[in-house]
Amino acid sequence: MVYRFIPNPELFMRTLLLATLAALMMTGCNKTDSKKMANPTNTESAGHYATVNGLKMYYEIHGKGYPLVLIHGGGSTIETTFGKVIGEFAKTHQVIAVEMQAHGRTSDRNSELTFEQDADDVAALLKNLNIEKANFFGFSNGGTTALQVAIRHPEVVNKIIAGSALCKRDGVPVQFWDFMKQAHLDNMPPQLKEAYKKVAEDPDGLQVMHDKDAKRMLDFKDIPDAQIKGIKAPTLIMIGDKDVITTKHATEVHTLIPNSQLAIIPGGHGEYIGEVTTPQHDDLIAATISVINKFLSESITEK
Repeated sequence: MVYRFIPNPELFMRTLLLATLAALMMTGCNKTDSKKMANPTNTESAGHYATVNGLKMYYEIHGKGYPLVLIHGGGSTIETTFGKVIGEFAKTHQVIAVEMQAHGRTSDRNSELTFEQDADDVAALLKNLNIEKANFFGFSNGGTTALQVAIRHPEVVNKIIAGSALCKRDGVPVQFWDFMKQAHLDNMPPQLKEAYKKVAEDPDGLQVMHDKDAKRMLDFKDIPDAQIKGIKAPTLIMIGDKDVITTKHATEVHTLIPNSQLAIIPGGHGEYIGEVTTPQHDDLIAATISVINKFLSESITEK
């Protein structure tokens, strides 16, 4: 099934500027003076730490119901990626929002960042919490991590929402990789830098986090087709029509995953969930939440 919210998806990315490409994947866009991010939940009382694979890993729990794990984008925190949607999801789900290695309130370790390790960390956290199975919603780098959870730990996965996820290097314009070779902290959106410094135990870790994120992207290798095809969990592939991830790539991933749907929504990278660096459109965010809730509420049928 394909949800199309746009009349002509082939027009994707024609208006993106080269200078925004790296910032988008780190994640977000530096082009807007967005409204103050809403914070519908009490994150102070909801926050917890767990020892996970050598990390002091930060996570939050909101609401009650079937577990929904939220995995933020690169360079981000729970609030900057999901601050606009946590409250809505918590009305019908037990939301478990995580911060990954070196991001936000979670500690670092003496190793590079990889999507595979992030997936292992998320699965280990769920085991720590005695959660046998959950739904997963990852955005950007978090979307790629969510797919790796489905590949590496299928036993813990009920359904996957992969928002603006990258599986192949050709899933973004070639200019993205050229720009990533010159990635610099100065190019990181100020909203993300401020959010990190606000919550991190070591504000000086910002440079380390940035550099590790940049290196992870430069070292990124294609996920083999066989692994993508092997994802059995129902999956919703979601992107914006002006996303840094191309419509062609999202369509190819949708085709590879047997039990998948594709939603193409107006806007740029993360605009559909109100990611903090993007223009804020409450009606667009509400439409996205409606699509996700419909997907999560559908009965699972094997294909």
